Amino acid sequence: MSQMPDDFALSNLSRRGFLKGVGATGALVLAASWGWQEAFADDKKFGADGMPNGWIDDPKVYVSIAADGRVTVVCNRSEMGQGVRTSLSMVVADELDADWAMVSVQQAPGDEVRFGNQDTDGSRSMRHWFEPMRRCGASARTMLEQAAAGQWKVPVSECRAQLHKVVHQPSGRELGYGALAVAAGALVVPARDSLRLKQPSEFRYIGKDGVRAIDGADIVNGRAIYGADVHFDGMLFATVARPAVYGGKVKSFDASATMKVPGVIKVIAIESRPLPSEFQPLGGVAVVASNTWAAIKGREALKIEWDDGVNAGYNSIAYRSELEAAALKPGKVVRSTGSIEEAMSSADSSLEAAYYLPHLAQSPMEPMVAIARFNNGRCEAWAPSQAPQVTRERIAERLGITFEKVTVNVTLLGGGFGRKSKPDFILEAAILAKAFPGKAVRVQWTREDDIHCSYFHTVSAEYLKASLNADGMPSGWLHRTVAPSITALFAPGMNHEGAFELGMGFTNMAYAIPNVRLENPEAAAHTRVGWYRSVSNIPHGFAIQSFVDELAHKAGQDPLKYQIKLLGPDRQIDPRTLSEEWNYGESPERYPIDTARLRGVLETAAKAAGWGRELPRGRGLGLAVHYSFVTYVAAVIEVEVKDDGTLIVHKADIAVDCGPQINPERIRSQFEGACVMGLGNAVLGEISFKDGKVQQDNFHMYEVARMSLAPKEIAVHLVTPSGDVPLGGVGEPGVPPIAPALCNAIFAATGKRIRNLPVRYQLQGWQQANA
Repeated sequence: MSQMPDDFALSNLSRRGFLKGVGATGALVLAASWGWQEAFADDKKFGADGMPNGWIDDPKVYVSIAADGRVTVVCNRSEMGQGVRTSLSMVVADELDADWAMVSVQQAPGDEVRFGNQDTDGSRSMRHWFEPMRRCGASARTMLEQAAAGQWKVPVSECRAQLHKVVHQPSGRELGYGALAVAAGALVVPARDSLRLKQPSEFRYIGKDGVRAIDGADIVNGRAIYGADVHFDGMLFATVARPAVYGGKVKSFDASATMKVPGVIKVIAIESRPLPSEFQPLGGVAVVASNTWAAIKGREALKIEWDDGVNAGYNSIAYRSELEAAALKPGKVVRSTGSIEEAMSSADSSLEAAYYLPHLAQSPMEPMVAIARFNNGRCEAWAPSQAPQVTRERIAERLGITFEKVTVNVTLLGGGFGRKSKPDFILEAAILAKAFPGKAVRVQWTREDDIHCSYFHTVSAEYLKASLNADGMPSGWLHRTVAPSITALFAPGMNHEGAFELGMGFTNMAYAIPNVRLENPEAAAHTRVGWYRSVSNIPHGFAIQSFVDELAHKAGQDPLKYQIKLLGPDRQIDPRTLSEEWNYGESPERYPIDTARLRGVLETAAKAAGWGRELPRGRGLGLAVHYSFVTYVAAVIEVEVKDDGTLIVHKADIAVDCGPQINPERIRSQFEGACVMGLGNAVLGEISFKDGKVQQDNFHMYEVARMSLAPKEIAVHLVTPSGDVPLGGVGEPGVPPIAPALCNAIFAATGKRIRNLPVRYQLQGWQQANA
């Protein structure tokens, strides 16, 4: 094969499912502009087949071999610390039978026609691309064997690839991959049904520990290129003064003082777009300078009069009261089984509880940054993007050029968590670049910009009530979830959660309860709500797993045993029978909800943690289990709460059943990171609003987890499922069970319930009470 030249999205939904979940207004516009026609086909597709532009398994697209034998694998997904460049490359290398020391990775630019779907979200990169990448490697291996057979003039059946060379088995002759590359590249790619894929017993890398990160040395040594590392001679630098209130606009501005700041070149207004904003920039005033510091100081000198618009009255305290009031009233019924009225009226007893979770910001360690250059009617951008395809589309629309004249180069991401799926910051760079033809323009966000102008994780109020039999088990289950929806970004009047949001731990609740009613009252959005790692699984998982722990204690039963009773007999549930048709875009036949796997992770985590052992005063164990992104996860957390309210997390045991384990080291690291992030969300995380404006500025106010909060030990236990099950997700499923496991542990340690996040307010209250 010849040397390669140098040169967003919701998941698969049916047309009916989309209209049910989002509403008819604007749906056809969205489908057309996002290229989702295939996803709305009447013949519903699942998995990678259901994603825009699907998948590609052509080795001539993804694999190149140089004359010295160096193999380069193209990664079509964005790398943000989850290890996808390593994992996809090792799959290709294994089937290729390549020497890992001779494998490099190259990041694909945004081009879904060539590379297939490139949205890096939904914890689906490996489950969608494992098989295509295996076939890429196997096809390349076959072509090398064919090339060797042609050179030796022997039957190809006598040639076998073995660790970066092809061996003629009868004679022992060998040819390295580099010597065969040109001839192999000229061959026709073998038909898929002719490929010989390796048996698991033959794997060198897949499923094995000890495979080094393919770009780890470059990252550690500072050679890796993140967004802010891209540099061009003569590049300009810009910052933007954006409206502090969602939907606000510039009434007037005075840039006279700004233009006196040394290094400032120009001040440019960026037009805002009508709400809902989708992925468009918020608008405002940009300061373009010869360096970032001058741009920042110039922005500080601007005098701007703002029209704060329709969301100027958004106040977190008042809005919380609205959500909690709505949660106490009937709402849109999204699942109903049996008769909740009869269950409640005939119950021996009942329990009800309300839970609250505030907005969160993704706050990746690398704030938003993008570079763009416009010249001769073409725009090229360099950015840490999770969604290069929609970025190309939006740049083309905003600049008034054709899609083919836009290039998006994807850099490494210094964290993403869903924030970098939205290209508003890249659009800002493209807009400003058009004002300076031929010049590269870099837009740099500060941490304050990032926190003030994010696409926030939704605020949520959750209300649950259970009717109980004499044995303490629920005969009826009522749950109302009230939260502004991501769908409000795309069309007006979207006051209910979308089907994809409700399918994250709400409608697919799998406990064996005969009478169930799930409702979704209305909630209007007053800020940008967007994807955040594990999305609506966070509030749903927190409320349900906290409530189950409360039910267990009311019944005087062990929480682990109670959980297992509540799951009922082992069974595989078609999610459609739970009024859940989304199922993370996966086939309900291939991906049923398996209560045996839920029980399995519960028992594994509990056994590892020594569940039931005696603990000293002030210490407790808490557990939680959650199914998300077609993966099963349980967590047991051991905490200590001092008399002054100091919280110490001694250990977290996390059991994971994600199906086949392709890269065990990265799976463990993802769940370790998810544990720390989940603790930060639970104990510290809160974005609040007053007069429509975010009240937090930087990490001194919007805190993320520090070392003092991290568990002294995190143990990740990989559970191997029985039978033939498909791959699950890994990047996001570790977050949802952490907050409820923590709060249940705090209850076990102190006897005090935490129903509202963040936890720190309760701890501060205890400290004051004990002072």
